[in-house]
Amino acid sequence: MSGRSFGPRLTAGGVEFRLWATSAQKVEVMLEGAAHPMQRDDDGWHRAEIAGLGAGARYRFRIDGGLDVPDPGSLFQPHDITGPSEVIDHDAYEWRATDWRGRPWAETVLLEAHVGTFTPEGSYRAMIDKLDHLVATGITGLELMPLADFPGQRNWGYDGVLWYAPDSAYGRPEDLKALIDEAHSRGLMVFLDVVYNHFGPEGNYLGSYAPGFFTDSQTPWGSAINYHVSEVRAFTIENALHWLRDYRFDGLRLDAVHAIPDQGEIPMLRELSREAGKLAAETGRHIHLVLENDDNIAAVLDPVTDPSRGQYRAQWNDDYHHAWHVALSGESRGYYADYADAPLRHLARALGSGFAYQGEPSPHRGGTPRGQPSGELPPLAFVNFLQNHDQIGNRALGDRLERLARPEAIEAALAITLLAPTVPMLFMGEEWGAQAPFPFFCDFQGHLAEAVRAGRRKEFAGAYETYGDDVPDPLSADAFNSAVLDWRERDGGAGAQRLALVSRLLQVRRNAIVPRLAGARFGTADIVDGGLLTASWRLGDGATLELVANLSDDERDHGVSPAAGTILWGGDWNQILPPWAVSWRLEHP
Repeated sequence: MSGRSFGPRLTAGGVEFRLWATSAQKVEVMLEGAAHPMQRDDDGWHRAEIAGLGAGARYRFRIDGGLDVPDPGSLFQPHDITGPSEVIDHDAYEWRATDWRGRPWAETVLLEAHVGTFTPEGSYRAMIDKLDHLVATGITGLELMPLADFPGQRNWGYDGVLWYAPDSAYGRPEDLKALIDEAHSRGLMVFLDVVYNHFGPEGNYLGSYAPGFFTDSQTPWGSAINYHVSEVRAFTIENALHWLRDYRFDGLRLDAVHAIPDQGEIPMLRELSREAGKLAAETGRHIHLVLENDDNIAAVLDPVTDPSRGQYRAQWNDDYHHAWHVALSGESRGYYADYADAPLRHLARALGSGFAYQGEPSPHRGGTPRGQPSGELPPLAFVNFLQNHDQIGNRALGDRLERLARPEAIEAALAITLLAPTVPMLFMGEEWGAQAPFPFFCDFQGHLAEAVRAGRRKEFAGAYETYGDDVPDPLSADAFNSAVLDWRERDGGAGAQRLALVSRLLQVRRNAIVPRLAGARFGTADIVDGGLLTASWRLGDGATLELVANLSDDERDHGVSPAAGTILWGGDWNQILPPWAVSWRLEHP
């Protein structure tokens, strides 16, 4: 895909403005109150080049003499989504980490973070001060929740409407680049969560002048995007390349691709992957694309081919999380019902072959089959986690696993998650057992704000009856403020002990497991005697990685004679495993 179709373009003498507005007969660029006419072509594109302008110019588009809108390809909105768009010169930033080319996927250990609540300041610049902590812990990739400009000052990011503009609540574009630059200088990859299945409910004007952007279908969050249309596909694919090229993100995580009902004659996701692969090849960089896909489609995953050629490096493995959550908390409502019958059996299947649901009927989905066989994929095709923003925040109180399970059980789960040959991910603060909740929050106004409140009350009616005023109001600043990490927890007591545990586990991973992950394959996994987990994987150098864990409150005789090899974590336990004990061993070829 050559060039850029959307957004302003700096020229030798000024700025060229472009807008795809198929239903508009007249479009003007509004600059300091002055209207500059744009020329319309037969395909619905409106263009105007205005001399004497440069970076910093602020503008709007006026549609048919009445409606003033921001540029859908805006590169920055200094005064939120309804304000003027600002021209940005991305070439003006002087990168420091000029030799950075990224890291191989096998080295990835992710930490997901929300910029606004990661620090008390809630800014890109403030995050820089915490990068050394991530490196010391053993994190190799910082994953940011969506940044596309959203309404107001507080949002998870999934209500973005101006996809090319990083939200001004956290700083300016150069501040985001400084964060990424400083991360790269420390050997940290930076990933970005992007949302290509819908636009947010407030501030999206596309339908008023380019109705071809949408179909009659609906996603859970709004009108479906029409990827049959070439301009719409270009808008999304160029957006992905914009983050990867202009901001030098090392990878993207595509949110809920199962909610894209129709990807067009050329499937948009495949085309996006190919174009990202071309960028990686041209620049010599490692670029990693990851999916969230509730449909568990194994065929779209390929962690080996680098650069990508139409597939995706890995998928967030909700099955793994759900099985653990049921086992640790006992909860069984909603989608957890699919795992309530035998959570440890589902966990074993996820450890032994990727997905827990590989075509079996899903009770939560009315018996509809879900997933594809995944055991032939490399383990690196799966991002496994115990917590993330969704699984914490989509609860009435936004309470973390620390509030639901005992420390020894959580630590056993961490010892398995962080040393398994899949890609591990932590949620910000999880590395020290943070107590801060992460409730849903947003900053809508008027009728939309009331609709959000009403929707939450309906969804969590039982919780409101039980907890009353303790259920946070998602529109209040208090809900947002409660989610801000308290970094003091990290430095003493239980927080320091948990951080030391996670750091030791990640050091074992880095030294003993990561060098052997290329070529690793799934092996076997099983649950016996109610809580005894055994599993093994064949690593790339021919070694066998073996796990024995007692996921119960009682001692268990694992019945396996001590094998030859190196103990990586835990011990032999003389064949008797204490409650919640985890033992990892590497048997050399």
